Amino acid sequence: MEGLWSPAFPSPELVDAAAALLPAVREQSGTLAEGPRWELTVGPGMFAVGTRDWARAERTAQRQAEVQRKDVDLAVGQHLATGEWVDPPPRMRITGWSRKSRARMVRRLCELDYTPLYAGGRLPAMVTLTYPGDWETVVPTGPVLKQHMKALRKRYLRAWGEDWACVWKLEFQRRGAPHVHMLCTPPHGQAATTGERFHVWLSRVWAEVVDHPDPEQRRRHELAGTALDYREGLRATDPRRVAAYFCKHGMLAAKEYQHQVPEAWQEPGRGPGRFWGVWNLERATRTLAVTPATGVQAGRIARRWARAQGRAQQTWKMRVEQATGRVRYRRSRSRVKLMANGGRGWIAVNDGPAFAAGLARYLDQLNHCSTGSRLSCVSPSARSPESTSGGRVQVEHPTR
Repeated sequence: MEGLWSPAFPSPELVDAAAALLPAVREQSGTLAEGPRWELTVGPGMFAVGTRDWARAERTAQRQAEVQRKDVDLAVGQHLATGEWVDPPPRMRITGWSRKSRARMVRRLCELDYTPLYAGGRLPAMVTLTYPGDWETVVPTGPVLKQHMKALRKRYLRAWGEDWACVWKLEFQRRGAPHVHMLCTPPHGQAATTGERFHVWLSRVWAEVVDHPDPEQRRRHELAGTALDYREGLRATDPRRVAAYFCKHGMLAAKEYQHQVPEAWQEPGRGPGRFWGVWNLERATRTLAVTPATGVQAGRIARRWARAQGRAQQTWKMRVEQATGRVRYRRSRSRVKLMANGGRGWIAVNDGPAFAAGLARYLDQLNHCSTGSRLSCVSPSARSPESTSGGRVQVEHPTR
């Protein structure tokens, strides 16, 4: 197994140890200071710098609760007067996967604790769930798809004696049919209910859950409705690579059709809902308050590190011919700017605890130089590349 796959998923204990190295501010319990406070967040595959005004957030939550209470009282009063309930306003049409949802997915996947997923020594695999050719008959709306996934999860619990731990993402084929990708570690042995291997059990149970009324469609669906790919699963060696795999189609213009919601699902109440989700995996992040000086310095270091990666994004620029009015699209590449909000934001790294530990060593050297003699401080060029180099944190990532 070591020759096939070398995972590097930091444990929550490593996250706690790395967060303990950072210079945190100890505040008196029971007090709530006014104004924004700088915070550093360490995760298995991410590092974040931000500010938060807890007193202001508490007042905002109180105002929102008061507004909601008044709305409920008004609705109850109208019901008592007229005997009818006022329908809530319809939701917006969902036509595609938003950029904010993609960013939230990447950050969440970098914050997860993946150690329970691989604790049993099982290899990861990418499971794909598809629908028959006549898919609109069995999955006319997005909520129906979520019901199918819920039913499949319950059957997995009964058959294998454990809850299904995975990361899943919804996409659409060119014909409009939805399909779901799931990164998990398939169980070994045989199912307790039927005695089948996992791939056989998955094909049969998924066809039963979908339950197409046409016998021929159901037969074909049971034969080709699922896929189990260990080669794709073995690419997931650290939290950052997991997030990059699930987000890679969003970075390719040729694959963007997979995030376009079919016309039948675009009406309010019939949409797909969330495009991604997590089953039975928890976040393992640690947040600590720091001084403004420490927060600003940490943000600068993280911004320099992100700039040094040279990450670029591909976009399409619209060009209109003045003579004919014809619209053309030109492919353009631009540098991705991270931590641009005054040094606040977050970055995805291969090893969050290692990055935080390197940052802590660098901040400790800065504090030593600021409090001690200038002659006793080591110049940046003489420092070891393991800690700093030219003002940037250099972290060794074994999986890069």
